Amino acid sequence: MNGRHRLYGLMMGITLGFALWGSVRYPQEAVYVMQEKVAGTRLAAREQSEDPALRASARIGSTGDTGPYRMSPETVQADTSGMELKLHALSAVLIDGDSGRVLYARDADTARPMASTTKIMTCILALENGEPDQICTVSANAASQPKVHLGAPAGTRFYLKDLLRSLMLESHNDSAVVIAESIAGSVEDFAAMMNQKARDLGCTQTHFVTPNGLDGDDGKIHATTARELALILRYCIGTSPRREEFLEITRTENYSFTDISGKAGYSCVNHNAFLHMMNGVLTGKTGFTGKAGYSYVSALEADGRTFVLALLGCGWPPHKTYKWEDTRALFQYGKEHYQYRNVYRKTRLKPVPVEDGVAKEVAVTLDIDQEKEQFKVLLKEGEEVEIRLELPQTVRAPVRQGDIIGSIRYMMDDTVLRVYPVYARESVRMWDFSYCFCEILNRFLTVQQK
Repeated sequence: MNGRHRLYGLMMGITLGFALWGSVRYPQEAVYVMQEKVAGTRLAAREQSEDPALRASARIGSTGDTGPYRMSPETVQADTSGMELKLHALSAVLIDGDSGRVLYARDADTARPMASTTKIMTCILALENGEPDQICTVSANAASQPKVHLGAPAGTRFYLKDLLRSLMLESHNDSAVVIAESIAGSVEDFAAMMNQKARDLGCTQTHFVTPNGLDGDDGKIHATTARELALILRYCIGTSPRREEFLEITRTENYSFTDISGKAGYSCVNHNAFLHMMNGVLTGKTGFTGKAGYSYVSALEADGRTFVLALLGCGWPPHKTYKWEDTRALFQYGKEHYQYRNVYRKTRLKPVPVEDGVAKEVAVTLDIDQEKEQFKVLLKEGEEVEIRLELPQTVRAPVRQGDIIGSIRYMMDDTVLRVYPVYARESVRMWDFSYCFCEILNRFLTVQQK
């Protein structure tokens, strides 16, 4: 009996010894981040001994094999001359409709009044929060709105679907207020919805006061930037669940309707003349006030590419056609200079060291078939896409299969184009008392059986 106790005591001592040995931590070597220029003009290394995540820049074109946590691929090269277009607008932007990346900009982040281009936000919110056959009643406030207006007297009732055509084709200011009050109860509450949606879309410099774009001030000025206005339209035609209805409304040529009583009839004509000026135009909304000048926001599709633009302060009377000239120039620039290119490059992933684990390292993987994966980005000649591999220097056990260990980011400037999570391919148990005891016991039992 005493012999058995001594044996158990010996097992316990060995177990504790293994557990303590496994918990010993050794000093970590400094990690170097490699940055490589495609032309080979500069190669720099920077010591990173404290940063918990290793960030390695990569250029599209090679798989990179400079170490366990470093990549140095290449990118796509092109004209960096910064072609300057002759535009009339004070602020202008052309963005990629898929990624939202800016392709051309002039003072695109300066806040300016946007007049009736506001109504794209009014329309999409009404589509997302209302129903086509929802009954809307004209209030005294709505009936008092200045021209351009539908002109229906207070108390008149309409279906929402009809007012949305009035809003987007004729740009009726009173229809905007009727819609706002019907959806949110008041103009102020609807403006709050507009501002929340803008924040949700990442528009930090946009502020709405009115649903029709008439100049307003609630302590902040009714304004946006060209870039953020383009991002709002990108949402309307791209990721909104009601994008098809939005496009159908804004592309309608003519529309006639009556109030619910059937006693009064109304006709609308689409004033977005640019719908017929270039092939592939998807949508657009004009705007004008004395303070804002002419503004315009539009989208065009060409050979599978989607371009979205916004113009603010694009001339004042009598220069009503300036916006069409600028729109044509920007869309033409996009069509001529930008093409889709597959920028995906296979990345060789090496194991990550594991602290306090029963294994010294864990294999990592991507949840995709790297041989077949494609990632197409709209690029002009000379532009570069950065591939950034982000992995920790070490991970601490336990590690479970499928845990996210790091990521591979495809980036241009400050825009993240796509993120591929890097997962643990296998599980690694922690080297602790429980593991050591079970291992010793299993080995003991194995020996006893022999």
